[in-house]
Amino acid sequence: MCWSARADLVVGGAVTAVGVLCLVRTHRAGRPERLPLAALPLVLGVHQLIEAAVWLGADGDLPAGPATWARTAWAVIALPLLPLLVPVGVRRAALDAGRARRRLLTALVLLGILVAVPLAHAVATHPVAATAHAHTLDYRIGVPHPALLLAGYLLATVGALLLSGDRVLRRLGVLTAGAALLCALLWRLAFISTWCALAALASALLLHWTSAPERQRREGD
Repeated sequence: MCWSARADLVVGGAVTAVGVLCLVRTHRAGRPERLPLAALPLVLGVHQLIEAAVWLGADGDLPAGPATWARTAWAVIALPLLPLLVPVGVRRAALDAGRARRRLLTALVLLGILVAVPLAHAVATHPVAATAHAHTLDYRIGVPHPALLLAGYLLATVGALLLSGDRVLRRLGVLTAGAALLCALLWRLAFISTWCALAALASALLLHWTSAPERQRREGD
């Protein structure tokens, strides 16, 4: 999905539409505790639309000012926002889970905060650079201790999904973990860009999550 501006526009528009539908279904179901996680496809869709502008800036088809804003907006979503949104969304949706599971999810929320703070500082204090590399984008932000933060990022996001106690969300966690591994193996120089593009494919699972009956989704604690 991230091999060109056109691909990001097409797929980003589709994922954004799925995100709106997820929010509508969740609102109609009267389950406000699920709204943060139901908003994830919308966030990922908008993220891809922003990346289309980043592509245009990298290709020289967008003025410097808007291109800079696009790169910064991309980094804000990819770095500090997602490691907060995912564990918080899972924790909010798991109100009826067992006490032990809730404690683990709360710990992952705290981990997400610990990861998001230095990432937010890096975005705020370093210019975000993006260059075309083969058929993806290579982002350079100047993140400190990248290996450690990446491990915390994946543990907070993927770990929360795997520990959610929900069959659909656990499948989403497995899919996301596989996508992250594939990114690390095949596109190491543009890991985050490809990670976000592949993670957006999981929006279909969240659409199913917002419509599946609770009794079909829950696992025992």
